[in-house]
Amino acid sequence: MATAKKAAPKAAPKKTVAKAAPKKVAAKPVGVNKPIKETFNKTSLVAHLVQASGADAKTVKAVLGSLEATMLASISKKGAGAFTWPGVFKVAATHVPAKKARKGVDPFTKVERMFAAKPAS
Repeated sequence: MATAKKAAPKAAPKKTVAKAAPKKVAAKPVGVNKPIKETFNKTSLVAHLVQASGADAKTVKAVLGSLEATMLASISKKGAGAFTWPGVFKVAATHVPAKKARKGVDPFTKVERMFAAKPAS
């Protein structure tokens, strides 16, 4: 007598959920920037970035605030001691030890005098 093998039940096909494509923001082409001949304060910088990027002022202020907080946390005593914005600038905190008061010759007047002590910074 031949034994018939039972076929294993087939797994139900998985349903795929269509994901919405992320919104693409029309970015302005990066080209040659015109020289800016005025210095910015915080308000004028936010206004300039709003106009240049097309983002709203609240978003620009939030990004600038986050950047400022990140920089301060990075250069604090317990932080890394340096902050780098790649391709733009690098800020590093240096420790200057305290200096004791000393006697010396003033380089300008050539007269001997006492130089004051300076605290660490």
